[in-house]
Amino acid sequence: MLDALTVAVTVAALALAAWCGHAAYRDQPTKDWHFIGMAVVSVLALAQLLVGVVQLARGERPEQGMAVFLAYLIGSFAAVPAAGFLSLTERTRWGSVTVAAGAVVLAVLEVRLYDIWGN
Repeated sequence: MLDALTVAVTVAALALAAWCGHAAYRDQPTKDWHFIGMAVVSVLALAQLLVGVVQLARGERPEQGMAVFLAYLIGSFAAVPAAGFLSLTERTRWGSVTVAAGAVVLAVLEVRLYDIWGN
């Protein structure tokens, strides 16, 4: 895995979590700007997914097992879009809380991916 990309995804996810957490604190639902932020974080997670797949295709292997690595890789890609979809169904402050929680989950998954890969 690329260390710089892992850090970028983690930092972007935590920034999104703070932003949506602040919106929830102010009793606001997710707005269009939040969805743009989710799109940016999702593109970074997609880049991480592609890098992981390319490295696996080149024959590199994670230290802690292929199945676990793939599960975390796919989960990290799906965390923010799933939270964004759920926030559309809940147009209250709890939608913002859901996105903030999904972004924190993504940050944790990225740290775990780094650990599983063996860096």
